[in-house]
Amino acid sequence: RNTGQVHAEMGELHPPMEDFLMCAVCLETFKEPVTLGCNHSFCSDCLHGYWDQNNTRICPVCRRKSSKGLIIVNFALKELCISFSDKQTLEDRASVCSTHPEVPPLFCTDEVHLLCPVCEVSEHRGHTVVPVEQAERELKEQLQSQVETLRKNRAEAQALEQIYRDTQRHAHRQAELCERNIRAEFLNAHMFLKEEEELRLSSLRQEQSRQAQSMAPQLDRIRETLASLEQNIQELEKQLEKKAEDFLLSYNPAQSPKEPPECLPLGPRQLLNQFSPPLELPDNTDRFSKKVLVLGSEGFRSGTYVWEVEVGDHPHWVIGLAKKSVERKEEPVFIPEIGIWCVGFYNNKYFASCGTLSIKMHPQRIKVQLDCDRRTVSFYDSSHMSHIYTYNNCGYEKLFPFFGLGPSDANCQTKGIRICLDPARGHV
Repeated sequence: RNTGQVHAEMGELHPPMEDFLMCAVCLETFKEPVTLGCNHSFCSDCLHGYWDQNNTRICPVCRRKSSKGLIIVNFALKELCISFSDKQTLEDRASVCSTHPEVPPLFCTDEVHLLCPVCEVSEHRGHTVVPVEQAERELKEQLQSQVETLRKNRAEAQALEQIYRDTQRHAHRQAELCERNIRAEFLNAHMFLKEEEELRLSSLRQEQSRQAQSMAPQLDRIRETLASLEQNIQELEKQLEKKAEDFLLSYNPAQSPKEPPECLPLGPRQLLNQFSPPLELPDNTDRFSKKVLVLGSEGFRSGTYVWEVEVGDHPHWVIGLAKKSVERKEEPVFIPEIGIWCVGFYNNKYFASCGTLSIKMHPQRIKVQLDCDRRTVSFYDSSHMSHIYTYNNCGYEKLFPFFGLGPSDANCQTKGIRICLDPARGHV
C-alpha cells in the first residue's frame, strides 16, 4: 500500500471537522460554546435551555451532573468555529474563481454573469459591471416587480374565474327556475283544462236533462198516437176479413194520427293564456344594465317577419328591433342612430324616435312587421290594423326583436307583456 491509500483509509476512519464543531443539542455549528467538566461542549443557549426544560444540571450527552457554578464561554473553541465558518464562505466563493477565492466577485449585467475581478475583468470591458450586492438588490427588485405583476394577473384571472362560476351557477339556477315555471304553467293549463272539461260535461248533462224533460210530453203523445194507430190497424184488418155485404154495411174510415214533435240540438265553448314574472339576473357583458331590456334569441337579415306583442294596460313598455352591437351598459336612448328602432309608452304618452305619437285609442296588442329586403319596420294596432309608425333605412346589420318593460302599478291588470306568433306566417 502507498501513502495515499493509507491517508485515504485514515480519512474514512475519522469524521469530518464540522462534526467536532457541532452542538449535540441543536446539531449546528457552535454559537457561544461552553464546555462542562466532562469536556462535552454545547451552545450556551442550548445548554441552559436543556437544563431549564429538564429542571436539572446534567450533561445532555453523558448525563453527568455539572459541578461548575458559573459556565463561561470557551473562547478558543469559539474562534475555531468562526475560522471554520469563514473558510466555508471562501470555499463557496471559490466556485466563481478557484485561483482567487479570497477576492469578492463582480456581476456583469450585460451578460448576466458572475466574474472574477482579477481574471475576467478584461473580457468585460465596456460592459456594466457592478458589485454582487448591488446586482442582487437590482435583480431582486426586478423579480419582485414581476411577482407583483403575476400576482395582479392571478387576481384578475381568479376574479374572471369567479364571474364565470357565478354565471354558470346562475345559468343552472335559471334553467331550474324555467323548468319550474314551465311545469307550473302546464300544471295550471292541465287544471284549467280539467275544470273546463268538467264545466262542459256539466253543461252537456244539463242540456241532456233539459232536452229529456222537454221531450217527455212529446213521447207521451207519440205513445198515445201509436196505441191509437195499433187499434185502428186491428179494426181495419177485421173489416178486411168481412164479406162484401157486411164490409160495406160496417165500413168506417180511419183517422190520421198527429205528427210527432221534432228534437232540439246541442253546442260547445273556449280558452285563455298566462305569462311568467321577470327574473332578477346578475350582470354580464350581454345583459342590459340600466333598464329591463332584452333581445330576442334569433336575428333577421333577409325576408319578412311579423309578430304581435300583447301590452294590455301596462303603463311602461317599449318594443321594436335592435342591432346586436347596441350599447348595453349605459342609459339607453331609443333612436336609430345607436341601433334601436322602436315605439313605446311612458308617462301616458306614446313615443318613437321622432318624438310623441298621437294615438287616440290605447292598443292592447301591437303588430310588428319587419321587411329586411326593404329595410323597413312598421307598427300597427292589431285590433283594427291602424298604422302607428314606420322606420325606413334600418341598415344591413342583423336585427333582433327588442323588448323593454318598466314598473307596473296597482291600477293596471297587465303585469307583463306577452309575445304572440302571427298565425298567418308562424314567424318568431
